[in-house]
Amino acid sequence: MAAPRRDTRGIVGAEEFLARVDFRRPEPAEALRRHVEHYWLIDWDLREPYVSHVVPHPSVHIVFQQFEGQDPFVEVAGIQLGLFTQKLEGRGRVCGIKFRPGGFRPFAPGQGVSEWTGRRLHSPEAFPTADLEAVLTPDDEDARIAALDTFLLSLAPRPDPQADLAMALVDRIRTDRTIRRVADFARAEGMSVRLLQRLFAGHVGVGPKWVILRYRIHEALERAETDTAVDWAALAADLGYADQAHLVRDFTATVGVPPTAYATNPAAANPAASRSGTP
Repeated sequence: MAAPRRDTRGIVGAEEFLARVDFRRPEPAEALRRHVEHYWLIDWDLREPYVSHVVPHPSVHIVFQQFEGQDPFVEVAGIQLGLFTQKLEGRGRVCGIKFRPGGFRPFAPGQGVSEWTGRRLHSPEAFPTADLEAVLTPDDEDARIAALDTFLLSLAPRPDPQADLAMALVDRIRTDRTIRRVADFARAEGMSVRLLQRLFAGHVGVGPKWVILRYRIHEALERAETDTAVDWAALAADLGYADQAHLVRDFTATVGVPPTAYATNPAAANPAASRSGTP
């Protein structure tokens, strides 16, 4: 089982984001770590509005949210396909649950995960045991974490060998850069392409090709954020692109600006690229 990430992959303009909000990623209870990568807690108190942007991971989230002047709510966010843009202003708090790619289905076994993809749904009907006050009210962080643990454990996730397989396959894609083609990956796993795609649709929410491409963009985004002298042609080859132009095209379509422009000024990322997603 992969440990919770401590990097900032996917966060556009990570340095500014972390300077504006108080962002933490605590671990869930031991019994939940098989399915949940981490919780994510954000608190903010801003004098001026701030717009955050995230290139989402292939994960489903359940998110408890409190924005100043609004009633608190909880929503299920399926995998978002484009750049997520969220305006933060005044004071607020978010307590999110990030499931491992493939790990959400045991908590909601009634439908394939692809049916949640691209959607953000307020969830009192889906998860009536969600206690908004217990999760969002306490200033004590441990109390919030305990409330999230209680909520998830009350759902009694069912054993699902297919979910276990999906989680293992996605983690393999995330950590092995040599995985570049779906057909080759399926063959190496002793599966047909159709069977692999069906597994991903039912338990991950997007196809294996999308996952491969998204992890490439996360890698390129982090390199642009941390290294102003990136050899983009060499990175494109390392990530499995046919050439630099293909990397530039995918990066620009996802983030909103070419990688060289982003490396010079992360704030240049275009919030109009898309408007759906989660951290």
